[in-house]
Amino acid sequence: MPIIAATTAALPAVMLSSLALAQPATALPAVQSQKIPASLTAAMRAQAAAVSANVIPASAVAATIPAAMQPMAPAAPATYTIVRGDTISGIAARYGLNTNTVLQLNGLSGNTIIYPGQQIKLTGSAPAPSAPAPAPSPASGPASSSTASYTVVPGDTLGGIAARHGVALSDVFNWNGLNGRSIIYPGQKIKVGPGTNAPAPATPAPAALVPASAPAAPAAPALANTGSYTIKSGDTLGGIASRLGVSLSSLLSANKLSMSTIIYPGQRLAIPGAPAASAPAPAPVSAPLVPSTFLGYTYPEAVVSSANANKALLNASPVPSTAQMKGIVADTARRMGVDPSLAMAFAFQESGFNQRAVSPANAIGTMQVIPSSGEWASQLVGRKLNILDPYDNVTAGVAIIRALVNTSKDLNTAIAGYYQGQYSVSKHGMYDDTKAYVASILALKKNFS
Repeated sequence: MPIIAATTAALPAVMLSSLALAQPATALPAVQSQKIPASLTAAMRAQAAAVSANVIPASAVAATIPAAMQPMAPAAPATYTIVRGDTISGIAARYGLNTNTVLQLNGLSGNTIIYPGQQIKLTGSAPAPSAPAPAPSPASGPASSSTASYTVVPGDTLGGIAARHGVALSDVFNWNGLNGRSIIYPGQKIKVGPGTNAPAPATPAPAALVPASAPAAPAAPALANTGSYTIKSGDTLGGIASRLGVSLSSLLSANKLSMSTIIYPGQRLAIPGAPAASAPAPAPVSAPLVPSTFLGYTYPEAVVSSANANKALLNASPVPSTAQMKGIVADTARRMGVDPSLAMAFAFQESGFNQRAVSPANAIGTMQVIPSSGEWASQLVGRKLNILDPYDNVTAGVAIIRALVNTSKDLNTAIAGYYQGQYSVSKHGMYDDTKAYVASILALKKNFS
């Protein structure tokens, strides 16, 4: 009896259950008839054979989904209006189109920024590339620049223009005195074929600089006798050199500049080769894009200089409209768990939803984020943010609002921290202008709710 008890106690519960239900006469032979593998290798082989016996042969499985069962892609409309979150590749995939085809159809490149509300074409044919201007015959003189030039429209890039006209991007650079960092603007004329004539300027030259009765005979290059040139919005150093008939290297040398130097509207350039005697008397310096003082405080020269450079870049770049920026702010706030009405109140108070706004303190864009705060916001979201980019600018502002709300004792203190700085508020309390700022944000929040 003790031996039997020890044997049954060693059996698993599931085995005891099976033995209890089986008839004594059949249970023992069933157990004895099982063939136990002689080794672990033999057991693994037996198991593999049992599994493979239940596998459907590959030849019996269809390699592709039958055409009748495949989902149909929706028919592509002639035009499509961009909504928040869209990408060109995503739109192309949705309608079963090729991404490169959609890009070429709209004259876009892979790095072109698209905005909600923008319309793109999904059907049709891409514009045929313009034929290069024929080489001038000795009798006919230089080819007209109108046969080998293109007028820039919103959304254009130099790479897209070159591809559309079937020419190399390097040739476009050479023909126009441009480079990979040059900024182009709507209305600007770009050479897309070889020729001797420079593209016509986007805006007419000032009457005082170009004589009304300019003779057809060879003369000094236009504007060269002034000895200086005032930069306008959209200008590039290469374009200025080409337009004034001087070499880019001599223009850079005369002004102690380099190819990486940022220029801005209102800046004056010395024109090389102009007679010293004819140079005009020094003119008063044009008003900068961003002043150096605000509310009685004068900012350091380096900060104001950086603010002017950023303002010039934003002025020369396409940005979303006010209505589009409202949508971007509200959508970003919802996605990041911030009350949209609060984020919109900050955006309206700071800039009026204007991405081109830059303050003397170098606070940039819709949310008026200074570069150091942009670095902090980058750490908050876990990626590098470019606060000149409208989407990243809003992301930075909303990330800062979220951090202030989460670490302040109440909403009013969080709002004050955005304006005065969280540490300053905790140490000194709210200044009078900070209290007015908080009251304004709370009132705007109600309006946007």
